[in-house]
Amino acid sequence: MFRHHVLRPAHLALTFLTTLPLPHILEIRDGDFARASGFYPLAGWAVGGLAALVLWLPLPIPAGVQAALALTCWLAATGLLHFDGLVDTADAVFAMKSPERRLEILRDVHVGAFGLATGGLALLIWWSLLGSARPAEVLLAAVAARTVLLAPMNLFPAARVDSIGASSREGRWGVSILKAVLLASPLLLLPVALPHLLAALASALVAALLVARFCASRLGGGINGDVYGACVVCAELAALLALQWGR
Repeated sequence: MFRHHVLRPAHLALTFLTTLPLPHILEIRDGDFARASGFYPLAGWAVGGLAALVLWLPLPIPAGVQAALALTCWLAATGLLHFDGLVDTADAVFAMKSPERRLEILRDVHVGAFGLATGGLALLIWWSLLGSARPAEVLLAAVAARTVLLAPMNLFPAARVDSIGASSREGRWGVSILKAVLLASPLLLLPVALPHLLAALASALVAALLVARFCASRLGGGINGDVYGACVVCAELAALLALQWGR
């Protein structure tokens, strides 16, 4: 029972959202992705921990280079999953097309001008924020983004019912949110002032919901896995910005 309800979904969440060298689950059963969503903060601890470690190390290199290395590790640890979602989403939702055509663009593997511009701007902002971020703030942003993701996932319908995104929001979503909050609760132990921590969490949540709301309005009312990725990236940037704004 413990293996089915805890170990298996936690394992799936880590292998799905990170590039950690873990054995992949070969057989995906009904409800596995939905149960795994409650363990998304684990991926945040892993990804944020790696990027925070790079910033914490006393490397004899310029701060800008160290920030670039931290960003590289951040992206590599996710396999560019969320960043790819941001780029694909931008290509679709900013296109002056019908909702049906935008959904087709989401499935296109090629990158267009909107995706290229959005991705480039996101990387510049990300790198700039990491240049003055503290390791604890990086960890907070990564965990917070993957925790608040469950809000838009469960508030907005899936754009395609046969997608992984749709499978991830099935079942008892209240239980998944409770699990995610519990896994994120050690954030309270980080050396970050409580008002700043709450501001970062609120900023991440608002950013994720706004991105999801805008994308849903452009895609015919629903969102998909690419939009989830865009929500994560924007939530991470919003949390980092809120933490540095409050200094």
